[in-house]
Amino acid sequence: MIKLGEIQKLKIVKQVEFGVYLGSAEEKVLLPGKQVPEGARVGDEIEVFVYKDSEDRPIATTTRPGLIMGEVAKLRVAQLTKVGAFLDWGLEKDLFLPFKQQTYKVAEGDMVLVSLYIDKSSRLCATMNVYDNLKNDSHYHKDTTVWGTVYEVSNSFGAFVAVDDVYSALIPRKAMFGSLDGITPGSRIEARVSRVMPDGRLELAVRDKGYIQRNTDAEMIIKLMEKLGGKLPFNDKASPELIFERTGMSKAQFKRAVGKLLKEGQININPDSLELRKD
Repeated sequence: MIKLGEIQKLKIVKQVEFGVYLGSAEEKVLLPGKQVPEGARVGDEIEVFVYKDSEDRPIATTTRPGLIMGEVAKLRVAQLTKVGAFLDWGLEKDLFLPFKQQTYKVAEGDMVLVSLYIDKSSRLCATMNVYDNLKNDSHYHKDTTVWGTVYEVSNSFGAFVAVDDVYSALIPRKAMFGSLDGITPGSRIEARVSRVMPDGRLELAVRDKGYIQRNTDAEMIIKLMEKLGGKLPFNDKASPELIFERTGMSKAQFKRAVGKLLKEGQININPDSLELRKD
């Protein structure tokens, strides 16, 4: 059986002036003459990729494209049209990415993370919904630093990430609080593995471990106070919303950093403000 979108070995069943037909008497596909290996004869097997040409006819090629069925890969947006985008995947006919399969708006020149699927018209298309094709057998362990591409952000679950553009990972929604900058679909992020889940998928954190982050947050508060003339017009009893709006931190993070600064004698806590100590 000839499989669309896959690398496969097919037997030459017929030679013609413009190439060879591969497959069987019941089902065959054309390999154009310029692709036929020199000296190939009927009965020989050739490794090919099968897709559809500009007239939607199945055709074989010995060129390995940038993406095959079951894989995830980044491809460049070659063209935008009224019906979707076309991606360069190394073949004569670009790969179609329908608007409905885009998890965010793409632009020409963008590198987008995609997988292959076969649409209702039996054509190969790209989708940015790559979850099912990501692997869960990475070699990473807890506290490892990794890089990945954010491919979807969910209000319910958090940010879905493809680590190394291969492995399935999630930044839980709770771990994103105060760290939303840059966590958007298509962005490239650095993160820490906070947990390897039982099924092998990774759970990530985008902030440093507590004691490191507390130092970073404390430094940020000092800089903010200096910028405002040495005084912050609220303290650690302010609402979580106000603290997050002014500092980008959760209330718990803010209180930890303020506690550190107070213990070190760098600030005073007033009834409705924080103030840098002058002595």
